[in-house]
Amino acid sequence: MNLDDGQVAALVMQWQQEHGRSHLPWQQSRDPYRVWLSEIMLQQTQVRTVLDYFPRFLERFSDVRALAAASQDEVLSMWSGLGYYSRARNLHRCAQQVVAVHGGVFPTSAVELAALPGIGRSTAGAIAAFCFGERAPILDANVRRVLTRLLGFGEDLAIAAHERTLWELATSLLPHQKLAQAMPRYTQGLMDLGAMVCVPRKPLCGQCPLQAKCCALAQGAQEAYPVRTRKLVRSSEAWWLLVLRDSQDRVWLQRRESRGIWAGLYCVPVFHCYQDLVEHPLGRIASNRMERASFLHVLTHRDLHLHPVLGQAPASVVVSDDEGAWFGAQEWRQLGLPAPVRKLLDDTTLAATGSAPV
Repeated sequence: MNLDDGQVAALVMQWQQEHGRSHLPWQQSRDPYRVWLSEIMLQQTQVRTVLDYFPRFLERFSDVRALAAASQDEVLSMWSGLGYYSRARNLHRCAQQVVAVHGGVFPTSAVELAALPGIGRSTAGAIAAFCFGERAPILDANVRRVLTRLLGFGEDLAIAAHERTLWELATSLLPHQKLAQAMPRYTQGLMDLGAMVCVPRKPLCGQCPLQAKCCALAQGAQEAYPVRTRKLVRSSEAWWLLVLRDSQDRVWLQRRESRGIWAGLYCVPVFHCYQDLVEHPLGRIASNRMERASFLHVLTHRDLHLHPVLGQAPASVVVSDDEGAWFGAQEWRQLGLPAPVRKLLDDTTLAATGSAPV
């Protein structure tokens, strides 16, 4: 079977035009700022979630210069709830570099785009294809699944050499003509096929325009692709969160370290056991401590069992801690906070319900 004869691209483009997604807000523009923003938001995040954040983010940061001029805390605050906060920090760094190095204009080639902070090869290919019609491949999770099944590519993608081979094969399938129209349509078509038809479990092969060419379907082994042996193992942790308020109803927050979970975000003090909390200087000054029911916060590869503990700081207390400060509600709502912490602070009924003081 010759898959490099233009038929695959033609079938994908025709299917996308007839059945693919065309209503998403970032599809209505070839502005690289909007396409870049959507591509970063969509990494590891479902479309329905991004549909809520995308317009709000654009309302606050209308272009790359507005984003570059903002503080990191402003950006993190707007990003709160999307997770993977390194994306937000890289988004901010990238905007600043586009302004400082490229005069506020995004580069037009995938190679130049991939040199910017937070933009990998696949994201660079998507921006270049959508905005500039460049013949550049993408290999996000959805497209990787479509192509490995189509090609019967059973090599282990945890091995870099095999990943490079798949990139080469992806390039060979790209359209060759009328690229300004073909590349956006083909790229979106592959994304849509992976999201709507060639799904991880029980793919809808009868609806796929590539079913006659699909090696995995012919083998009856669709769910065997893609092959990746190196899998991350889920882990679990328990954290105690000290929600300490002063007489002015301000809350004590600390900026977390630049690495690890919730890196660089503001957060209430975190402890790995209740005993550590009560023995810490902040825990010792907290009167009327009340432990709330724990709740689960699920990350991609880790489960966090969070145990809020409410406490009141005496009116006369002076807290000496270079890592933190008191913030009123208007102030902390403007900070970058982890979503569960923001919800915790926003929950005005938190202090009125729950378990007895401890």
